[in-house]
Amino acid sequence: MTILQAVRMKLWMSIESCLSRGSQIASESVQGAKLAVPAPPWIGCESCAEEENRACWCERGGGTAELKPRAGEEKNAGGANSSFAHAVINMVGMLVGLGQLSTPYALENGGWSSAFLFIGLGIICAYTSHLLGKCLEKSPKSRSYTDIGQEAYGSKGKIVAATFIYLEIFMALVSYTISLHDNLSIVFSGARIGAQWAPMSSSQLLTVIAVLIALPSLWLRDLSAISFLSSGGILMSLIIFASVVLTAVLGGVRLDHEIPALQIRNIPGISGLYVFSYAGHIVFPDLYKSMKDPSKFTKVSIVSFTLVTALYTALAFMGAKMFGPGISSQITLSLPRDFMVTKVALWATVLTPMTKYALEFAPFAIQLDRCLVRWSMSTSTRMAVRGTVASVLLLVILSLALSVPYFEYVLGLTGSLVSICICVILPCGFYTKICWPSLSKPLLVLNVMLIGSGCVLGVFGTISSSRSLIKSLQGHHSA
Repeated sequence: MTILQAVRMKLWMSIESCLSRGSQIASESVQGAKLAVPAPPWIGCESCAEEENRACWCERGGGTAELKPRAGEEKNAGGANSSFAHAVINMVGMLVGLGQLSTPYALENGGWSSAFLFIGLGIICAYTSHLLGKCLEKSPKSRSYTDIGQEAYGSKGKIVAATFIYLEIFMALVSYTISLHDNLSIVFSGARIGAQWAPMSSSQLLTVIAVLIALPSLWLRDLSAISFLSSGGILMSLIIFASVVLTAVLGGVRLDHEIPALQIRNIPGISGLYVFSYAGHIVFPDLYKSMKDPSKFTKVSIVSFTLVTALYTALAFMGAKMFGPGISSQITLSLPRDFMVTKVALWATVLTPMTKYALEFAPFAIQLDRCLVRWSMSTSTRMAVRGTVASVLLLVILSLALSVPYFEYVLGLTGSLVSICICVILPCGFYTKICWPSLSKPLLVLNVMLIGSGCVLGVFGTISSSRSLIKSLQGHHSA
């Protein structure tokens, strides 16, 4: 069993248990859901022991590790009981995230016709979700995104998939921290805080304090506590959306701004923001395996992506019509500040990153914990080392977020550089390789075209976002 299989299974069972008692909270939204990511394949078999007295879960053969769940876990893995409606709720929950903050900004800067690009990307991502399901159907032993990569291209495919996954987690956390800083500066706009030992602005110091408050969550080892944080993140996302709708209805903001038809020069930059809104594919294999009837996975993908696309499109047009060219990169920053709903939305946006850190760092922390088993460290020592390393990584992310405080460009770069590969390029490549003997010519042409289009969109989007980011940094330093 790969390093995070146990984590994924326990967390998923915890969420399933909550839902079976009537909770309407799905599994974690786009970035938090990535707790299900399995570890890269370079971790050795000798680190598979969960604690001191557990047996190894994998057997080496031909240089690759074959999943060997223990008897109890095999039984649980076979007990998939997620219904169609339940699966839709979970997939929608996985897709809702930072995209709702930036989509109105993207639409305003790309023009109303860029909504067709957004909808088109939604259709493509729903199709690639379907491809992942077909890959799992073709190779039943695969249980995760990286397992599919290994099935398609061996250990190299698994390493590539794992590298993109962890890179996306890191960059998404930087974006979350930038969002934390931006919204804190509005929440405490009148506050003047300073420290002689820290030459920072009030908003930067507040961000440092907020991150330090969240820091102890990185030392969490109890998965039920992490599951609780997951639920909190989804709740915050729902509050943000409701706040924007209430502002449009009750906040006295007229929807009378004209949205430009098309601003072609901005399309490469906003394409990354659009792609990031659909980032969630790395946890779709877990959703597939949890379904009572996996044959309905394609229908689940269609319904879920349709709902999310409709939700985001409505929010994008609403925000662009409300605020026009003056709209901020995060919709919460444009809401009228004297409106009570705005305060709720701002606090929800501030609290969201603080619910994400433990979830996002869990793959790194647990992988490190497995490695430390080799050195026969005690449980308390491993916990100290794991927490220290995670804390240092969080402080690095905090430093990057304060040094590069440009939310739209960092998020756009994440979408163009990483998410386009995870959501479009890699699924098409995996499916083409795994299903090559039975692949029809039209499907082959379609997949090759999508891979080519994804590469073009990714390259131009990465160049555009990088240029804008560098220009903004140069302007900031010259000022």
